[in-house]
Amino acid sequence: MHREAFNGVTKFGEFQSTLCIARNTLTERLDRLTGAGLLARKRYQSKPSRYEYLLTDAGRDFYPVLTAIMHWGDRWLADDGGPPVTLHHLDCGQQTHASVVCARCGGELAADHVRQDMKGPASPRG
Repeated sequence: MHREAFNGVTKFGEFQSTLCIARNTLTERLDRLTGAGLLARKRYQSKPSRYEYLLTDAGRDFYPVLTAIMHWGDRWLADDGGPPVTLHHLDCGQQTHASVVCARCGGELAADHVRQDMKGPASPRG
């Protein structure tokens, strides 16, 4: 659903037709995403009441997570035909994929190159 929102889908019927899921399932998922603050529900018609679902700042900030999950799926789940969706970077015009890197040096953030300090400012262990 989040991917569809990034692709400009905003209305209930559009989500339903692109995702091919039952109305009750779609309603539950939209409620979860709005409850989590990733989508905002905005009325665009009053009689009858109809709403669109728009990405919030928190929802837009989720994009790197979504592309990282896509990259993982492309690597481990795609068949020989390749990935179902590809990403093209508008700034350079090249096909690309997500890469999680260090904000300080640009090096890859792989599990064997990162230590998690469990004494952050909000940690109960701090």
